[in-house]
Amino acid sequence: MSQEEQPRRPQEPVKYGDVFEVSGELADKPIAPEDANMMQAAETRVFGHTQKGGAAAVMQSAATANKRGGFVHPGDTTDLAAERGVTVAQTDVPGARVTTEFVGGQVVGQYVEPRPVATAAATASEVLGLNLQSAITIGEALEATVQTAGNKPVDQSDAAAIQAAEVRASGTNVIAPGGISASAQSAANHNATVDRDEDKIKLIDVLAGATGKLSADKAVTRQDAEGVVTAELRNNPNLSTHPGGIAASITAAARLNQKSDI
Repeated sequence: MSQEEQPRRPQEPVKYGDVFEVSGELADKPIAPEDANMMQAAETRVFGHTQKGGAAAVMQSAATANKRGGFVHPGDTTDLAAERGVTVAQTDVPGARVTTEFVGGQVVGQYVEPRPVATAAATASEVLGLNLQSAITIGEALEATVQTAGNKPVDQSDAAAIQAAEVRASGTNVIAPGGISASAQSAANHNATVDRDEDKIKLIDVLAGATGKLSADKAVTRQDAEGVVTAELRNNPNLSTHPGGIAASITAAARLNQKSDI
């Protein structure tokens, strides 16, 4: 093979920000071999195997490329991964099980697995403390979001989804000063001016105890879910909803209410 035909080494390493929607210091870190090994071990503990096309597979490919390029060496670990961990967590919400993968405290993968109605009903009771004879309310569904996406910084799509949910819960278009919608909008405005995720206001700060913060509440319906999903989509530059986020929780609650005929 001639010199010109020799494969060229990449000019830059594959960084977390190149393959995952992460921010801050982690986004600029090259994916290291031990990071990938830790994710592979975490996925195996939870699923019994690594996920095809999942975070571990992506990280392994990136780490291999980085080793070939000479940017990392076998046994290397990213400092943030070593300090804050590489983990896989599962949370049951009404109608689904949400699996979230983290590196250095940031989400790098999420899977939503629909659950059978009977299991979903039991899950709703466990997660939200509901009497199975009662329908899941908008406030309860918002509180469930804390468990699946509580560490997500509040953005404009979240604020819009929360406002849509509060409007439907109260039955009025009047937004109460100091209410949950006002708090969400204030958080989104603040976060837009802050660079570091650790300094941003998270969903858990806004949605914890959501039921008590609403002036009125009601059982979630399919129409409520559609309204919240639309609001979140329209205010997301990527025209998508956040996995395990507000729209996902409201939709899961509406599905459970409808199937259970509560």
